[in-house]
Amino acid sequence: MKSDRFGKGLRYRVRYIGPDGRERSQSFPDRAKRDAEAFLVSTETDKLRGSYVDPVAGRVTFAAYAESWLRTRSFDESTRESTEFRVRKHLLPFFGSRQLASIKPGHIREWDAAMVGKLAPATRAVVFAHLRTILGAAVDDERIAKNPCSAKSVTPPRPVQRRVVPWRYEQVSAIRGGLAQRYRPMVDLGAGCGLRQGEILGLGVDDIDLDAGWVHVSRQVKLVRSRLVFGLPKNDRDRRVPLPDSVAQVLRQHLDDFAPVPLTLPWENPADDERVTVPLLFTTTRRGAINRRTFDNKSWRPAVVAAGITPTRATGMHALRHFYASSLLDAGESIKALASYLGHADPGFTLRVYTHLMPASEERTRNAIDELFASGDKP
Repeated sequence: MKSDRFGKGLRYRVRYIGPDGRERSQSFPDRAKRDAEAFLVSTETDKLRGSYVDPVAGRVTFAAYAESWLRTRSFDESTRESTEFRVRKHLLPFFGSRQLASIKPGHIREWDAAMVGKLAPATRAVVFAHLRTILGAAVDDERIAKNPCSAKSVTPPRPVQRRVVPWRYEQVSAIRGGLAQRYRPMVDLGAGCGLRQGEILGLGVDDIDLDAGWVHVSRQVKLVRSRLVFGLPKNDRDRRVPLPDSVAQVLRQHLDDFAPVPLTLPWENPADDERVTVPLLFTTTRRGAINRRTFDNKSWRPAVVAAGITPTRATGMHALRHFYASSLLDAGESIKALASYLGHADPGFTLRVYTHLMPASEERTRNAIDELFASGDKP
């Protein structure tokens, strides 16, 4: 059906050649000549600057592009699994049906506001980072001109930085006593060497040099798509950690009581054919690899409760690393060395987490100046 304006007024169509040599066009309605001219000037300017983006390229939906990003992004399999879950659960319901070019900073602010109270601040920060990375990839792929997450009006959510309160030695000892004998040395490795839970579960007899006093952390046991696999330690970095004599003595006794069990698991991806065999120090009573979730529920949590500690997210085995860090800092160890032993990629992160545990320097400052002045001649 023809409208009442059929045959009246003018229409404008801008024709131009894109960077790929193909002719493109954009139509404008009556009385929009200035808009058409401005569009042509802007397009030609963007072509000269190398910032031209084909308007058609941004018509793909966020859902389609995000799935492509997930498929082509380089992840280890456990990271891929968790990233897929967050993107599909927290981003696709809001952004999925929107075209990339239609997503504006206001949409980012609206989504983030809707997540307040639904997601923990740390989770919001991680999911926002996924969103920013996906839209950043869209910029790189010339789907959109700018990343709306980088707009000045968008404030990235920040996780609440809680101050670490390390356990006392008596608490660590009580938890150790609440575990079965075959699992007690795991506490010594966490509190005495700073190993992560997965690194302890993946420790082989060949990784320990009892005579020289070193632990080589080269793998971990982790869950990927509900299956146990071996994989590189966090940050894909192996490391050497000093092995104290007291911990070495405990491990010697453990090896006498519980012989290492050679176990074969997939490497990183349970769907791949690669398999690795390791004589593990710690196994279940059925001589199998330890599933951290089962261990936490049936062994660790009851031991924490028996020690008089209320179980929270902060009372997992990771708390042993905080005990280790606080002990080393109290003894005067440097942040750089501590970061290396803990396997942190950035010593700055170690400093931010543990700076409040460092011994106060005020008294050392007073003593240093007093000693200097006391040794000199006074006028």
